[in-house]
Amino acid sequence: MAFFESEIVQEEAKRLFSDYQELMKLGSDYGKFDREGKKMFIQTMEGLMERYRVFMKRFELSEDFQAKMTVEQLRTQLGQFGVTPEQMFEQMNTTLDRMKSQLDRESD
Repeated sequence: MAFFESEIVQEEAKRLFSDYQELMKLGSDYGKFDREGKKMFIQTMEGLMERYRVFMKRFELSEDFQAKMTVEQLRTQLGQFGVTPEQMFEQMNTTLDRMKSQLDRESD
């Protein structure tokens, strides 16, 4: 079975995409959240990033030609911005760490 024909892969891709879209909509009001809301948002974003990282690793480890092409397309697209997928994840984690430290300062 081809990688993209897998029901599991298709379902997780749909869930990741819809969860990300919902989180971005919600995140537009991040500044209005109370402390607990901000903590929940950060935790949810961390969970989503971990799911995405695992999903992408499945692409990288797959022997399927289309999966390998998808990884290469992502690398090419990110490369146009001077970023690798690894750097993208690092930047996301740095942003989340910054949000957490800002939240810690607010509680002082």
